[in-house]
Amino acid sequence: MKTASKPAVPPPTTVRPVAAPGPGPHKRPLRRRLADQSRAYAFLIGGLLCFALFSWYPAIRAVVIAFQKYTPGAEAEWVGTENFTRVFHDPEFAAAWRNTLTFTLLALLIGFAVPFVMALVLNELRHAKAFFRVVVYLPVMIPPVVSALLWKWFYDPGAGLANEALRFLHLPTSNWSNGADTALVSLVIVATWANLGGTVLIYLAALQSIPGELYEAAELDGANIWQRIRHVTIPQTRFIILMLMLLQIIATMQIFTEPFVITGGGPENATVTVLYLIYKYAFLYNDFGGACALSVMLLVLLSAFSALYLKLTSSGGEDS
Repeated sequence: MKTASKPAVPPPTTVRPVAAPGPGPHKRPLRRRLADQSRAYAFLIGGLLCFALFSWYPAIRAVVIAFQKYTPGAEAEWVGTENFTRVFHDPEFAAAWRNTLTFTLLALLIGFAVPFVMALVLNELRHAKAFFRVVVYLPVMIPPVVSALLWKWFYDPGAGLANEALRFLHLPTSNWSNGADTALVSLVIVATWANLGGTVLIYLAALQSIPGELYEAAELDGANIWQRIRHVTIPQTRFIILMLMLLQIIATMQIFTEPFVITGGGPENATVTVLYLIYKYAFLYNDFGGACALSVMLLVLLSAFSALYLKLTSSGGEDS
C-alpha cells in the first residue's frame, strides 16, 4: 500500500527590516545644508566677482568718467556735460553715426537675407548635409583679426584675389576697401561672411522644427515653393527671425575689428564707426572723457534694443 507523499513546504523567507526613511533635504540642519552646498556657493561667488570686476565696475566707471575731465595719472575734474557737448560738435561724430547706421542697414539687407536663404537650401538637401553644415560654420571658427587680414589681402586693388577673379572674367576691377564709395559695402561682406555660420545653423534648427504636415497640406492646395515659404516657413519662424534681427542690430552697431584692421577708418572717414571713434578718442587723442561720453550714448541706444529683445524673449513670441 503506497503512502501519500507530503507536500513540500517552502523554506521560511527571511524578512529584512526596512530602515526608516531619513529626514528630507529640507529637514536637515541649516549648517549641514550650507556645508553640502559650499562648493556651489564658491563657484557662484567667483563668477559674481569676475562679472563685478571685469564688467560691472568698468561700465559704472565709464559712466562716471563721461562727466569728468580725466587724464591717467592726474586728478579727475568734474565737468558735467561738457564732454557730451564737445563730442557732439566733433565733425567725425556725425560721420561715425552715419556710417554705423548705414552699416547696420546694409548688414540687415545683405547679412540677414543670405543666411536665411542658405538655411532653406541646406534644409532641402538630401545628401552631404552634415558636410555643408561644417563648411558653412568654418568662418566662425577663424579668429576675427585673422579673418580681417585675409580679406584685406583679398581686397588688395593690385594683386588681390577679388580683382584677379574679375580680370579672369573680363570684368572691370574695383577699389573695394580702398574706395570711399565701396569701402563700407566691402566691410559688410566681410562681417556677413564671418558671422554666417551661426545664424545659418539657428535658422536650420528652426526650419527643421516646422511640422511636415503643414508643407503637405500646402502642396495639396497647389502651393508652389515660393508660396510655401511665404505662407508656411516665414510665419512659423517669425519669432526666430525677429530675435536674430534684434541681435544682429546690437552686434553690427558695435562693429570695430573690420574697420580697424582693413581700412583704418578710411578712406576719407568713410568707415569710421562709433566704436572706432571711441578708440580714437581714448588711445589716439588721450581724451578718456570724450570716449566715455560716446560710450554712454551708444550704451543708451543698445540698451533700448536689449530691453526690446528681453521683453520679446520673456513673452515667448506671443506678441510677435
